[in-house]
Amino acid sequence: MRIVLLGAPGSGKGTQTDAIIARYGVSTVATGDLLRAEVAAGTELGQRAKPYMDAGELVPFDIVLGMIENGLKTLATTNPKGFMMDGFPRDLAQAEALDQILAKINQPLDLVLFFEVDYEEIVKRLLGRGRADDNEETIRNRLRVYEEKTAPLIDYYNRKGLLRTVKGTGTIEEIGARIRAVLDEIA
Repeated sequence: MRIVLLGAPGSGKGTQTDAIIARYGVSTVATGDLLRAEVAAGTELGQRAKPYMDAGELVPFDIVLGMIENGLKTLATTNPKGFMMDGFPRDLAQAEALDQILAKINQPLDLVLFFEVDYEEIVKRLLGRGRADDNEETIRNRLRVYEEKTAPLIDYYNRKGLLRTVKGTGTIEEIGARIRAVLDEIA
């Protein structure tokens, strides 16, 4: 099972991740974890990324892509159950690059799971978390960035026939049941 989780910040992707991993045995591909692992291992990519990370800057796209490719190649041999990506891709260029990587390593996506949640519900959820960076202005700005950069992926993956939508409202258990109904079809 090779899936991408797609949805606005606060749509519930992170909340459902552990249940998906536990049920299906997939590995999570998290770009931050890959970056830290490459730096810790002292790889060429890690050495190239370290100065950006130390300065608190974004690591250049080509370095991140190299790390994702390495991580996915490793997973293809170490976890036959597959992977789940959350937080990548974030825009069309990243989605196209991911498609190229997956074609190169012969690991095409099975589906993209889109968490559909009304933005006003998201604002309420995130304000309820009580994190310092979760004020209404910051949340609405993150949603604007999502709408501009990431939301076009909904149409991109729909055209490819990979998009499956789950309603991301209700209890954690209700949302989990909707996810299982979709993922059990490909598991």
